[in-house]
Amino acid sequence: MELIPLDNDALINLAAGWLGEQRNYQWLDFGAGAQAISPLLLKVMTQKDAHIIRAFTADDDGKPIGLAALSNVNAGFKTAVLWIVLGDRSYSAKGYAHRASAAMLTLGFTQYGLECINAWAVECNHASLRAIKRLHFRPIGRQRHCHYIDGKPYDRLWFDLLASEHREENDVFERAIAR
Repeated sequence: MELIPLDNDALINLAAGWLGEQRNYQWLDFGAGAQAISPLLLKVMTQKDAHIIRAFTADDDGKPIGLAALSNVNAGFKTAVLWIVLGDRSYSAKGYAHRASAAMLTLGFTQYGLECINAWAVECNHASLRAIKRLHFRPIGRQRHCHYIDGKPYDRLWFDLLASEHREENDVFERAIAR
């Protein structure tokens, strides 16, 4: 698995396609009510310091299969919010999302000097909640009735992880950034 920048239109279009699928965007929030985003907006996001967005690849052929990102990056407060999307479902349950998330956490803490990374999940998204727990995030609160799916309100459960608490998976990270 490798983390690669979204540095060409083909990759941006592929990633925007993943983000345009309801099964993915229903769990996301890009602000001002935006869930599905256009290739143009994604390209703009990649050019702003507030977002660190990488595609992650399959081990066997280097094919991009998902996105891992840190958004709302605040260099002054040394914080960000982690999010991830597995675009190619044929790679589900193979550990890619976990490895990409761990690599993004390490990237944020080591190369960007972040001290605290948050994550949130909609209360009914059990797969995301398990993933957050597996990454050793700690629960910090609940934002009530703030996320709507098919017109029904759900709570968001919030978590954080400090740089000092991150259990770095060095071999995964080193392989991801070495290429």
